[in-house]
Amino acid sequence: MLGFVPPLPQQAQHPTVSGHMVVCGDDTLARRLAVELRYVYGERVTLLLPPGRDTTRPDLPLTQRARAAALFGRMSAAMNRNGAAGSADDTNAGVEAVRIMEAPEPSDEVLEEAGVDRAAALALVYEDDERNIRAALTARRLNPRLRLVIRLYNRKLGQHLETLLDQAAAVAMPGLDPAALDTSTTVLSDADTAAPALAATAVTGSSKVIQAEGLLLRAAERTPPRQGELADPGLCTLALLSSTTHDPAGTEGSDSSGAEGPQLLPDRATVAAATGRGTVVLEAIRQAGPDRAPARMGGRGAPLGHIFSRRLRWSAAGVAAAVVALAVASVVTTGDSPLHAAYLTLLDLLAMGDPAEDTAPASRRIIQLLSGTAGLLLLPLLVAAVLEAFGALRTASGLRRPPRGLSGHVVLLGLGKIGTRVLVRLREMNIPVVVVEEDPEARGIPLARSLHVPTVIGDVTQEGVLEAAKIHRAHALLALTSIDTTNLEAALYARSVKPDLRVALRLYDDEFATAVYRTLRTAHPQALTRSRSVSHLAAPSFAVAMMGRQILGAVPVERKVMLFAALEVEGHPQLEGRTVEQAFRPGSWRVLALDATPPADRHPDLAAAWPYDPSGPGAADRPSGLVWDLHPGYVLRREDRVVIAATRRGLAELLRRQRAAARR
Repeated sequence: MLGFVPPLPQQAQHPTVSGHMVVCGDDTLARRLAVELRYVYGERVTLLLPPGRDTTRPDLPLTQRARAAALFGRMSAAMNRNGAAGSADDTNAGVEAVRIMEAPEPSDEVLEEAGVDRAAALALVYEDDERNIRAALTARRLNPRLRLVIRLYNRKLGQHLETLLDQAAAVAMPGLDPAALDTSTTVLSDADTAAPALAATAVTGSSKVIQAEGLLLRAAERTPPRQGELADPGLCTLALLSSTTHDPAGTEGSDSSGAEGPQLLPDRATVAAATGRGTVVLEAIRQAGPDRAPARMGGRGAPLGHIFSRRLRWSAAGVAAAVVALAVASVVTTGDSPLHAAYLTLLDLLAMGDPAEDTAPASRRIIQLLSGTAGLLLLPLLVAAVLEAFGALRTASGLRRPPRGLSGHVVLLGLGKIGTRVLVRLREMNIPVVVVEEDPEARGIPLARSLHVPTVIGDVTQEGVLEAAKIHRAHALLALTSIDTTNLEAALYARSVKPDLRVALRLYDDEFATAVYRTLRTAHPQALTRSRSVSHLAAPSFAVAMMGRQILGAVPVERKVMLFAALEVEGHPQLEGRTVEQAFRPGSWRVLALDATPPADRHPDLAAAWPYDPSGPGAADRPSGLVWDLHPGYVLRREDRVVIAATRRGLAELLRRQRAAARR
């Protein structure tokens, strides 16, 4: 039975005020993003959805608008229960905090009605890349100052589109610096943003990387230290993982479960008092280099075992041993030199030598007969080698089958958008993978072929498919198909084969995910089960991109998200005039680095600034870059720019207070 759907918010008849956020989309990501902007950052939101039923959940007779209204209703009720004011920053009375519109296409008229010409940011998160591009070009023409966040799967096209739209903004505003106005264009992919967290569920000790000023900040997950060992704090501790992270019977389940999550940005006393809990630490900072290509399983060429079978190799070894034995016997019995004896043996083996006459010694005649017999055995061996090599060459460009001795690998179900990105992520970490895909023409099949990843083509719900993927010897199962029931059926069957298998499922509905998790945990208490929603993992990255280019990146920590941002100290009373130690608020934000570049020489986009090399030529004339080893007693000045780690709500509080101070 469907739950009660609250009435839709009253739609404002007057034009939307300036400074609001517009979200256009046709799936769960759009609704999640709107909720993120409204209830985390306190922004006014206009949500544009297509009319008709929700295609992501055809089993529910609800429209996109009805599901969005229900989601906003649940979030509003939760905020009221927690005593949080969701609209504390709404200064214009009578303006609706959330406005839901319906339109089949984001046309010029629809975008104008949504107030794009007066909005601060626009997110285009349709599943169709072409629709997003058309709408982005229209929106840039309507409002050159608009901050654009676009969802695209094609990375190269996204890079070109970012440059094109930023250039269009510069042409439309002659004499003004678009970078100073923060009219940036950001192209993101939900698959790229969710892939690291999905891949991390299959392994432990994974790292997340954030880039700032040409540097790579690696946030590494550390397992709890053993008794008597000292935990390595790295440069600083960013988060304490929940005590159930590595506990199969823990309470972490779906993304919406009410379990207590990790503790972000803990103070030193909390870290010292925590025992048996993993940590996320800022481990290393190094110069950014070119992206590393994912490794190919089995090396650059086809492995020997893929060309010639084991039985054929053993047969060849046996024939070679027989030849050596015959040559040694010829040397011993005839007194011939080893080289000449080996030569005569090969001639006899290939039936090319003269037959031994009656005058020849008996040993010579016996060896010749044995050599001829070995030659008869060599003929079918050569034929088999040719046939196997021909078959290997035929299938060299095809999909590789799982090798017989494979174990400790990850079985990945589905090679769509998400599965393909997760496959790349796993191979970047050199984790062995076996892929199961029903459609031989799926998006990720060419990638699996180029990486020599073993692939099983077949329906995962059919008997024998998971066995072909060596599920009984696998380390983890990642069920990432687009059908919830398929993922669930595969997980249940895999658990019946290997009860202690680590399982991570991609599920759309949070309530369904919670029920699935609890059932699997009860049935298999010694196995680790996790359920993940792609939209829940991707929405924070899209939201922080809409807030401006001061956001350097986001790191998922279990079900929470930690942000890295570059902020000007001026306008932030929580930072200005305080020491680094005083500015640290546990659970909200922490100052990590100081940008020592003179204000006049600073690059507006810190993540894209040129890396500073103090030993290079002309270093004295270059800006000094970021300083990471800040003294706790350093007093932050208003002209400083700092890099901070913050929770979503902590950063939202900083930005809201900054806007309030600017209005005053």
